[in-house]
This record gives sequence, C-alpha cells and structure tokens, in this order.
Amino acid sequence: MAAEAEGDRRAASEALQAVARHLNCLGEESKSARKRALCGIQKEVTDGRLSGVALQQVFGELLKPLLRCLADPAERCRETVIQLLSHCVGGVPRPEEALPYLVPALAQRLGSSEIVESSEELRLALLQLLTLTLEVCGGKLAPYLDEMVKILQRTLLDPFPDVKKESCKCAALCARSIPEHFHIQSESLIKPLMQTISHQHSKVRVAVIQTTGTVIQYGNGKSVDDVLSHLAQRLFDDAPQVRQAVTTVVGDWLLDLRDRYSYFHKLLPLLLSSLNDEIPEIRQLAAGYWEKVGLQWQKENEEDLKDKLDFAAPCPQWYPERVDRPGLGCRELIFRNISKILPAISRDITDWVVGTRIKASQLLTVLLLHAEDHMTQHMELLLSTLYHACLDDESQVVNNCVKSAELIGIFVNPEVFLKLILSALQKSPSPSHLMVLAAVIRGCPNQMLIPHLNKIASTLSQPEVCQGSEKVQYLEQLLCCVQALIKVCQGECSEISLQLMKVLITVMAVPAGEKLEEKVREIMQLLAVVQNLGGFLDLYRQHIDQLMEWLLRTKQHWTSYSIECLQFEIIVSESGPVIGESLHHLMPILKTCLQPTQEPQMRLKIFSMLSKLLLKVNETVNSQGQFLGYVETLVKDILVPNMQWHAGRTAAAIRTIAVSCLWALLHCQILAATELLQVREVLMPQVITALDEDSKITRLMACRIINVILQICGNQFNPDNLNKLYPEFLKRLDDASDEVRIAAAKTLITWFKCITDDYERTTYKSHIEFLYQGLLIHLDDPDNSIQIAVLETLKEGSSVYPSLLEKEIEAVRHKHRTPDYCEQLLQHIKSAKDKRDADILAASKV
Repeated sequence: MAAEAEGDRRAASEALQAVARHLNCLGEESKSARKRALCGIQKEVTDGRLSGVALQQVFGELLKPLLRCLADPAERCRETVIQLLSHCVGGVPRPEEALPYLVPALAQRLGSSEIVESSEELRLALLQLLTLTLEVCGGKLAPYLDEMVKILQRTLLDPFPDVKKESCKCAALCARSIPEHFHIQSESLIKPLMQTISHQHSKVRVAVIQTTGTVIQYGNGKSVDDVLSHLAQRLFDDAPQVRQAVTTVVGDWLLDLRDRYSYFHKLLPLLLSSLNDEIPEIRQLAAGYWEKVGLQWQKENEEDLKDKLDFAAPCPQWYPERVDRPGLGCRELIFRNISKILPAISRDITDWVVGTRIKASQLLTVLLLHAEDHMTQHMELLLSTLYHACLDDESQVVNNCVKSAELIGIFVNPEVFLKLILSALQKSPSPSHLMVLAAVIRGCPNQMLIPHLNKIASTLSQPEVCQGSEKVQYLEQLLCCVQALIKVCQGECSEISLQLMKVLITVMAVPAGEKLEEKVREIMQLLAVVQNLGGFLDLYRQHIDQLMEWLLRTKQHWTSYSIECLQFEIIVSESGPVIGESLHHLMPILKTCLQPTQEPQMRLKIFSMLSKLLLKVNETVNSQGQFLGYVETLVKDILVPNMQWHAGRTAAAIRTIAVSCLWALLHCQILAATELLQVREVLMPQVITALDEDSKITRLMACRIINVILQICGNQFNPDNLNKLYPEFLKRLDDASDEVRIAAAKTLITWFKCITDDYERTTYKSHIEFLYQGLLIHLDDPDNSIQIAVLETLKEGSSVYPSLLEKEIEAVRHKHRTPDYCEQLLQHIKSAKDKRDADILAASKV
C-alpha cells in the first residue's frame, strides 16, 4: 500500500510540474495560447496516467483556474474546460471536495436571470456536468440545494429542447438523491415544469411529465393540486408516449405517494380515463396499475373490509356480458370517492371542448360500472347530467351516456329511476329524457321491469308525452322506448299492448312522423309477434274497438290541426280490412266530422281518406259484407249535405271531393237497385246540380254517376223522370271539356236503353224530336272524337223512334260538313228495320 501511495504522489507531482507552465498561459490575451494551454492540461490529465488519489491532488490544484476559464470568451476553450471538469468529477474518489467551488460556478453560468452561457451545446454540457456531480456526490449536495434549484428553474425554461430534457433528468436525480431536503424546495420547480409541459416536442413533454412525477413523489405532495389540470390536459395529447407517461406517473402516485389518500378523488379520474385510451398498450398499462392500486388499498384496509372479504357478495346476476368485474378494492375506492368525482364529471361533460366532453362521458361509464348499486344515492345528479349530455352534437358523447344509462338500468332498482325519469318526462318532455328512459329499460332485467310496465306505458301514452314534440329526434326516441319495452318484456307486453298502439299511431299521425312510418310498422310487427299474433293487422283487430272509442270521446272538437283527426286517419287507413269490423264506430265519427258546419279543411282531409277507402271497398269498409247497411246514412247524412252549393273555392273543393266519393261508391259495384232507389230522391237533384259546377272534374264525375245510376236502376225511372234528365246532358254536349262531352254522350246511350214500353212515343214525340235534333247538331262537331261518340249515341237512340230520326237526318244532312256520318246512321236504321222485318216474318211462319 505504501508503494502504491508513493507511486500516486510521484505521478501527481510529475503531472503538476507538466501542467504548471500551461496554467500560467491561461491568463494570456491570445485565444490560441489559452486554447493550447487547455489542450496541454487536458492531455496530461486524461492520458490515463492519473487516477484515484493522484487525480484528486491534480484536480485540487486545477479546479479554481479551470472554473475561472468557464467565463473564457472563446467557446472552444469553455468546451475544453467543461470536458476536463467532467473527467475529473467522474474520476476522483472525493468529488464532494470540489462542490464549494464547482456548484457556485455552475450557478453563475446557468442560474442567472439572463442567459450567461450563450452556446446551447455548452449549456447542455454544463447541465450534464451537474447531473454527473449529482450521480457521484448524491446526498452530499444537500447544502447546495438552493443553487441547484435556481439552476433548474432557469434551464427548464431554456429555449434548447435538449437542455430542457437534461434539466428534467437532473431534477429527477436531485429529488431522488436528497429527498429529506428536496421536499422543502420541490414547489419551486413546479411552475417551470408546468410552463414546459406543453412544449412542441413530444419527448420534452414526456420528460417533463416523468420529472413532475418524481419531483412530487419526493417533494411536497401538496403540489398535486398545481399539476392536476396540466396532466389532465396531456391525456388529450396526440402523442401516445405522452399519454402513457401521464398514466405511469398517476399510477405510481396512487401506489406510492405519501399523501395519496388525500388525493384519491383527484387522481382516480386520470388513471381511469386511460382505461378508454385508443392505444391498447396504454389501456393495458392503466388496467394493470388500477388492479395494483385496488389490491394495495384492500390490503391496507383489511380490517375495515373484513366483513366484505369474509362474506363476499356474488356478482350481480345481470352483470354486463363480456365484462370482468373489478376487484373489491377497486370498487370500494370508487364507492368512497364517487360523491367527490361525480360533480366534476357533470361539469366537464358539458364543457365547450369536444375532447373534454368525450373523456368525461367515457369516465362516467367506467365509474358507474364500479359503483354498481351504490350509484342509487346519486341518481338525481346522474340523471340530470345524462339529460344534458344526451343532447350533445358529438355522437361519441351521446353513445357513452347511453351506455351509462344502461348501467343504471342494470344496477339500480327500477322503482327509483322510474320515479325520477317519468316525473321529469311529464314536466318537460325532451328527446334526452326519452333517450335515457329507453336506455335504462334496455339495461333493466325483465323480471325487475315487468311490475312497472303499466306505469311506463301509461306515461308514454299520455298526450303531453306522446304529443310532446313534432321533431323527428323526439319521435325517434319515443319509438326507442316502445321498442325497448317490447324487446325486454316480450310476451308480457300484452297487458300494455293498447297503450303502445296509441303511442305508435300518434307517432305516425304527427306530420314529421311520415319519415318514421317504416320504423313504426316494424315495431308494430314486433309487438304482434311477441303476442303470437299473425301481424300488425291482427294487432289492429285486437284493439280496433278500443282505439275507435278512444277517438269517439273528442270527435265533436276536431279540426284539421287536431292530432285526434290525424290519429283517426292513420287507424282507418292502416287497419285495412279490419276497419270493416268497426263500422258502428266509424260511421258516427264520419257523420259528426263531415257535417257542413265543421271546419272545411278537416272535411277535405277526411273526404280524401274516405274516397280511398271506397275505391277498395271490399278490402276496407266492406271486408265483412256489412257496409250496405250504412250506405243510406253515408249518402243522405254525409255526401248529400256536402254536395249542396255554397259560395267559395273551399266549398267547391268540398263538393268535388264529395262527388268523387259518390263516384267511388258507385264504381265499386256493390250497390244494387234496392239501395240506390232508397236514396234516389235526395241524391239525384244534387248530382244534376253538379253538372253545372265550374270544376271539370265535378261535371265529369256527375255524368259518370248518373250513367251508373241509369245502368243499375234506370228501368225503374218513369218517363217524366227520364225526360227531366236528357236536357242536362244535351247542355253538357256543349261543355268546354271534350272529356265531359264524351261522358255526356255515353250517358245518353244509357238513357236511351232505359226507355221501356211505358214510354209512349206519340205522347213524348216532342221530347224525342228535340233530343234527336240536338244530337244531330253535334254529329257535325269539328272534333272527330265527339262525332264518333254522338254517332254511337244516335245509333242506340234510333230504335226509339226510327222514322222520326230518318226525317230529322234528311232535314239536316245537306248542311253537314261530313255527311258520311248521316249516311252511316241512315244505313244503320235501314239495317235495323230489315232485321226487325225478318224477325217478324220468321215469327209469323212459326
């Protein structure tokens, strides 16, 4: 050992002699001279001959001159000095002996309010020297903590990113090296760290987060409050490494922070938010930390949890599928902190920043999964939060809130949540109330929900709820509630089937509900299936009388804007053949609503519906063959009063639609002569009057109606009745519409066919003569289609009084522009006469 010591002294002496002349040159004005001197010293010190004690002796002599050179104007000289100092600090056995001089020198270069060391690379090298000093000296740097903190406060804000990262490394090392003193000064570093936490380089952000974790872990735990908002913001960082760093720091705090019990309610949301991160690795990291935190807390509180550990409650029967139930410690942590966490989530879930709202909604779902039935005592706040959040424009927020509402349905007694939700729905119905209700119904087990079916269905079918809004979004959610009830309760829905039908019919009746018709029919089909019915028509059949009675109570007060009027149209139109089973309800409603004293617009709508029914009479009102018993009421009490003339366009429109209904009734061919004769006296005058209407459609329909009446019971008309008709049709041959003129000609054909032996030709010769003359005028019409129609009419009419017609033809044919039709007509008369003569001759022979 003595020989070794002697060797060290000799090596140190030789080195000191070698560098002595170089030291003298360090004060030279020449930059090159100083540079050569420093290079010479570097060569002597770093050539490998000096180590241990020898290097310590040489370093002791070189320290002060070298530190003075840190202020050398030449950057290259300062760089060499830093390299020399680093070599010596890392190589000497007692580096702490240099601290009284080294640390102040570093503080002078790095810790001033203004940047003293201008070179970024040298500031980095100086910081690396300080880091090295911390590594080799450890706790012996405690007396110099103030200087180091002063340095770090400046360098953490350095413009050079690498200096920031090295500062973070140095600060973390300082915290770990002298924790017993560091906690006094730790708060001084929080502000610069938080100023740097949003730096544009992700690696800097990661370093700052990690350092913040260490500084608070070994420092003052009260600083958690100062950094929480910054760490929370980093959970939205685009860089996964940054989010992972936050997760790690928060997880470590929850495990190791001395005051962690005081900050559980603030730290838990940050860790649990990472359970929904888009990166699987981060989710797994957070889940691992969360499991450790729960187990550690459970172990630390074994006495408090003794009963729950010894008599562990089984997993709830209806626990969400494919979801692992968190451990007891994790659940208990949430139970005890949820009252402090929920208000913050409630606030953040309506924040103006979309990302914040999404994170808050995700966190709410995680919390409720842990809280289980303990969320019951927070239902008012929870539901209020969900009502607001479900109105969000961001679909992710809404979807997460719906999941939360489904968890409420799983874990909370339906008596509790239904009392609150249904009450809120009745007071101020909105789409969000319905959305939450639909979600809790979907989540609720059917055994728990069935006792409350009537209460839910009655609320939904109340006018203030099912008619609460005409907006599509509201109606969609109303349908979601109905669909959820049917899917959850299945066949048990038979007891509320009528209420659900009322809701579905109301949705379809609302003007905006037209867009949802297909969805309504789909739900009706589902309601029929769960009751083992053949389809939605069977559903109507099951409730048709109750539905009609539901509407009968208010029929006196309907207008075109009444929802009841729209509901009536839907029931009648959608029930198809089923409506034929409820004519005893249908006709009183029609009779009341189609009185001339009722609102014209409503009458137009109902007449339009009625005309569609009559066009398919055997598939609708006559599906049971009972409609004929109501025809007299329909014609006398409904159609005829509305065909009477009143001034105004609306009145004209009503007359037109009433005539159209009459035409549809006759066109369906279910009426026989008996039914028509019962109403002929009141009907015919109104139809004849309709021939003079301004509306072409009305005139056309009137012609066709009389044609059908003549076809069915024309042979029951006496000659006087017939003679009152033909002048009206002669006038129609002068109509402005060719279509009406042709219809009038066809009706006259039928009129001629109605002439029987009771019609005395000689007595009524003047009528026949007048009719022939009128028709012959139109036989020369400029329109060829009219000529052909009149020709067919005259051919049919020629058999009534052939000789008279021949005489009339001869009198006018020379005046016709196209006498060919006269020739055809004469030829037809001659052929008919020859045929009659032949028949008579044949009969006489027999």
